[in-house]
Amino acid sequence: MQRQVEMEEIMLLAHREFMANLDKSLNLLAQDIAEAGEMAQICTDEWCLATENVLDELAKVIFSISEPRWLSKEDSKKISDLRHRVHDLYARYKAVKK
Repeated sequence: MQRQVEMEEIMLLAHREFMANLDKSLNLLAQDIAEAGEMAQICTDEWCLATENVLDELAKVIFSISEPRWLSKEDSKKISDLRHRVHDLYARYKAVKK
């Protein structure tokens, strides 16, 4: 029983670090999209392709995260928030891409 509790604690710490890094990645991407919206010359075909690829990869990762039974409601909400953010970023990207 003690080993199981210890294992869950280790996995929870790893999960939280992973989520924090995904959050940082979304923040960086949001900055790139906001800057592109302000400067039309940034939104080249190359930029659009690269941004869309990053968005697609982040969406795959975020939407594929399973929620272990030991995950707290707060941690579960973070997953949901990340899913909403990537969806919102995709909408912002589409608006800039026009």
